[in-house]
Amino acid sequence: MTVDRHQDNPNEGFIGLVASLAKASGPDGLTIGQIRDRLDERAFGLMILILAIPCLVPALYGVPQIVGVPILLLAGQMLVGRKEPWLPDAILRRTVSKSMLDRMADFATKRMGWLERLSRPRLKMFASGIAEPFAAAFMILATLTIVLPMTNTVPSVALALLSVGLIQRDGLFVAAGATVAIGWVTAIAVVATGFLLGAGWAVGLMARFTG
Repeated sequence: MTVDRHQDNPNEGFIGLVASLAKASGPDGLTIGQIRDRLDERAFGLMILILAIPCLVPALYGVPQIVGVPILLLAGQMLVGRKEPWLPDAILRRTVSKSMLDRMADFATKRMGWLERLSRPRLKMFASGIAEPFAAAFMILATLTIVLPMTNTVPSVALALLSVGLIQRDGLFVAAGATVAIGWVTAIAVVATGFLLGAGWAVGLMARFTG
């Protein structure tokens, strides 16, 4: 299937775009490269959002570990100020199946409409220009926890909020996404520290009684 570059309508909402990808896909789905080539100047935010949606969809096991790498690559490029997204050919050739695209479109339509309705251009200083690298840093922070088993939903919400904020130039959404990312990483750090300290205390207690 041949897909021309920049067919995306810049006035189209992200839900309509996800639905159009599912509609445009053939029986074999679309490659990530074909998805990228349908996007306009919103490509970074849209691609990260599209990659994050499967992590929000129930029963798509193993997906977070697959999409984590391209999300990190895209967010890293935003962090350093790159204007157009680049991904290795090996990733661009990966296919998103027709069934997954359909499930993503269905999920976006039924579950994410409130994001599109509530988001609008506001507090643009937090969603454009110098704020974009900071948003990218929070995306990286959230993505690093997505690959951990059973921990993908909350950081995926952070990614969705950050992505929609950048797409819609909504600084309030960017701030909300950053807050979720920081809160989630802090919670994981607290739990991990408690576990390590608890394990160390247990080992010390056993050594005292067996020494």
